[in-house]
Amino acid sequence: MKRIRRIITLGPKSLNKSFLILIRNKVDLLRLNMSHLNIKELKKNILFIKKHSSIPICIDTEGAQIRTKIVREKILKKGQEIKISFSKKDLSLYPNNVQEQLKINDILNVGFDNLFIKIKSKNVRKNFLIAKTISGGKVENNKGVHLLKRKIKLNYLTDKDIKAIEVGKKLKINYYALSFTNTLQDVINFNKMLKNKFKIFKIETSKAVKNFSQLIKAGDNFLIDRGDLSKDISLEKTPIIQRKIFQIKKKSKLNKEIYIATNLLESMISNNSPTRGEINEIYSNLEMGANGLVLAAETAIGKNPYSSISGVDIKLNFLGDNCTISARP
Repeated sequence: MKRIRRIITLGPKSLNKSFLILIRNKVDLLRLNMSHLNIKELKKNILFIKKHSSIPICIDTEGAQIRTKIVREKILKKGQEIKISFSKKDLSLYPNNVQEQLKINDILNVGFDNLFIKIKSKNVRKNFLIAKTISGGKVENNKGVHLLKRKIKLNYLTDKDIKAIEVGKKLKINYYALSFTNTLQDVINFNKMLKNKFKIFKIETSKAVKNFSQLIKAGDNFLIDRGDLSKDISLEKTPIIQRKIFQIKKKSKLNKEIYIATNLLESMISNNSPTRGEINEIYSNLEMGANGLVLAAETAIGKNPYSSISGVDIKLNFLGDNCTISARP
């Protein structure tokens, strides 16, 4: 019997006493996403969870990613101009050193709504940019941004991440995830910072895929986050890259764990049972060798987070090349 880790993300729909009691024997790890929390909220949430649950908590860092900051979401049409500055009424980019590194003609892929904007002009003295949409879409607060065709310098941890880790240590949190792991040095630094802790290194960039043969030697647990990865390597290449990562693990003969995240039960954000395609996809991931499954929006903001966990009862038996799975809606 192969043990599969069940990791879920807590959010507005699931951070409550009744839910934590319901999932007592159904979940292995509770994920707190620092991309959607401030330090005060983190501490409050950890104390609340510890009061009502004994399930381990994982602090998931922001990592080396560009994100949007905007007070109110906007719907942008194709060809529309938008100002990028540090003013509350405009779109801002986080971390703060991002805007100064952008150049004219840079193209940004914003969020998951196929919104592409191109930098048209730059005012260095007043520190703002003017961009124009290549394709229309929605711009929302705290959405990931991918810079096409080139990379800029980003620290592997944000200042908020460092503060979050300090809070985690004080509150005896033993599980941490490094978002946007890129290099062997990232793994070494994170290992050094969190000695004797359980660490998950997230694979969500083309650079991480390129360096994975090195990363797997230095880290023990990895998470293929297919959301941001699909934006960095293109959607159609994602399944190929996922299989390549498992092939590298098999060839290395190292006893490391690999988890899968993004869109596992996407339909259950609004529905109470999974689709046939989702059941098939979960089976494929486990058959491929996944050691764990991660639910994000399904449990953080979904209509019925408990159904997302209990809706699919996964039981695996490995007998040679035989694998069976039972799904219970």
